[in-house]
Amino acid sequence: MSHIRVRRAAVAVLLAPLAACSSGSGIPAADAKGGGTRAAEDRPATVTVTPKGKGVKAGETVKVTAAGGTLTSVAVADAKGRTLGGKVAADGTSWTSARKAAPGASYTVTATTTTKAGTKRTTKSGFTTAEADKVNKVDWRPGTGTTVGVAQPISLVFDNPVADKAEVEKQLKITTSVATEGSWGWIKDWSGRDRIDWRPKEYWKPGTKVTLTAELNGTDSGDGGWFVRDYATTFTIGAGQVVKVDLDRKQLTLDRDGRTVRTIPVSGGTPGGDKRSWRGTTVLMSKEGTINMNSETVGLADAYDKMVDYSMRLTWSGMYAHAAPWNNNWMGRANRSSGCIGMSDANAAWFYAQVRPGDPFEITGKDTKGVPAPGNGFGEWNLSWDEWKTKSALR
Repeated sequence: MSHIRVRRAAVAVLLAPLAACSSGSGIPAADAKGGGTRAAEDRPATVTVTPKGKGVKAGETVKVTAAGGTLTSVAVADAKGRTLGGKVAADGTSWTSARKAAPGASYTVTATTTTKAGTKRTTKSGFTTAEADKVNKVDWRPGTGTTVGVAQPISLVFDNPVADKAEVEKQLKITTSVATEGSWGWIKDWSGRDRIDWRPKEYWKPGTKVTLTAELNGTDSGDGGWFVRDYATTFTIGAGQVVKVDLDRKQLTLDRDGRTVRTIPVSGGTPGGDKRSWRGTTVLMSKEGTINMNSETVGLADAYDKMVDYSMRLTWSGMYAHAAPWNNNWMGRANRSSGCIGMSDANAAWFYAQVRPGDPFEITGKDTKGVPAPGNGFGEWNLSWDEWKTKSALR
């Protein structure tokens, strides 16, 4: 029996080198034909990208998959160098962009894969998206680098209607240096256009730095068209100023950081008709200096047409605080204006220098024409917090 074992072993030794030489590569024959595990592990992974081709529909996420390996890195960038960030799945075989492909763009996809055997490979592919048939643009406030008052909302007004409000709202991000509770709300601007504002639950804390990032590029607003760019603004909240207007007492008081700075006599809108003032909370929208005020533009045909100094806009419908020297005899005594808050030249000059856009005007009075609508200036402060939150498309 021992002699037989020796002969079989010898045959095995003789056959081994013949089998090894049969592939010419040092790889077992079965592996050389693609059936072995080792050859499969050495083979580079295959990468697939969707979408692909030219003129593909915009507004889709980009997906990259790997067969026979895992994704080490993925980068998607357009011709201007703008990237679509994304995330690799837990198993490493797929990557999905966090944002959607924008219209009229050419994208390059660079993917690096690694096999189990450690074989690395980098591939590049690309696709282009169709141009937008219609573009939706945005006008926003406040501007970048500005310092505003404690009641200033963040406001975006759209050129065209927004059908999918929830999808648009998802792309809007607010970052604050001080924890601030707030909410977006969809309203109709005074111009009739769609508008979304973000206001804090309470007035901003002075000194807060605020950043809006609107990652709208590639978002479809519906019949209103595509957004083809992102928007961003960073601003700072100034001093804690509140303007209190008591139309019954005919006086205006400026409070700063909880202390009264000055109280001055004023004359508000004439009681009993269309010339009454608004009450509630309005927000100083802009300081416009010397402007022409014509009553015909606000539906008061025979009231006035004159140049007015130190004009400070409070509503789109034409309510201002301004100098009104023609009413000096009524300051502090009676409301005799056509709806605005008038004061003497000297007081107007002082007050104009003190306030900034975003400062709230808290107006009280028995004989007024009500509170302005949310889209008439920044009238959202006249809604309760619960009422305001219901205007978000994500609630």
